[in-house]
Amino acid sequence: MTPLRDPEPRSFADLDAAPFPVFAPGSVWLVGAGPGAPGLLTLMAYHALTHADLIVHDSLVGEAILGFARPGARLLHAGKRGGKPSASQADITETLIEAARAGDRVLRLKGGDPFMFGRGGEECQALAAAEIPFRIVPGISAGLGGLAYAGLPATHRDINQSVTFLTGHDLKGELPTAIDWPLLAKASPVLVMYMAAKHLTAIAARLLEAGRPPDEPVALIANATLPDQSLVRLTLAEAATPRPLPTPAIVVVGAAVTLADTISWFDAAESRGMMG
Repeated sequence: MTPLRDPEPRSFADLDAAPFPVFAPGSVWLVGAGPGAPGLLTLMAYHALTHADLIVHDSLVGEAILGFARPGARLLHAGKRGGKPSASQADITETLIEAARAGDRVLRLKGGDPFMFGRGGEECQALAAAEIPFRIVPGISAGLGGLAYAGLPATHRDINQSVTFLTGHDLKGELPTAIDWPLLAKASPVLVMYMAAKHLTAIAARLLEAGRPPDEPVALIANATLPDQSLVRLTLAEAATPRPLPTPAIVVVGAAVTLADTISWFDAAESRGMMG
């Protein structure tokens, strides 16, 4: 039988000849960096990192991922963290446009996926209005990758046939008023919430008021996929009581949380050793 591949191990150098799209000067690529672990980058994201002139990155993009940037690339931190000084969205967008007009290959690098609560749509609208060519490179969202690393399947035939992803705060950082909490509580057996730790007490209270059971399991997955990943488990009633909570974290409400008892596989200590 003919072997399917060469006996010698392949390397990232093989990507140099791969038929990736050209990252043209004067263009912007909006790229998802995944939930944190460098190994969860897509090949297209790696290609963009090795060709960009300017990398405008979020707070959740770690040094291990930025280390793939080509020598000489300029790094610009443009992260948004609740309650902390942050770059305005208007300033970030203007930076992308000005750098592209100056002829740079601009990489807008976002944690997770650009279109999953990452304001990628807003930035694309602005780039289109400015007639700046752009490309979108999807990434693994923390709402999927983070759950997988914690042993929580987003869907399971025995537990839920639907899942709802939502944000835990609005443009002003407040509890979203546009969400119909009573309807949401009844419509979806599993809720996956981004940026929700700050308002979890209020969110849990609304879900309880809408009829979700007090003993329903809740999980917070902090620093998902990274060596310091942690899982905090509560009941919905406990989540409605103020308490210190880890951030950044994905919040999961529903029976899927209980599957971590048997599916949990990630060894944080082993991961720390590999990163050391």
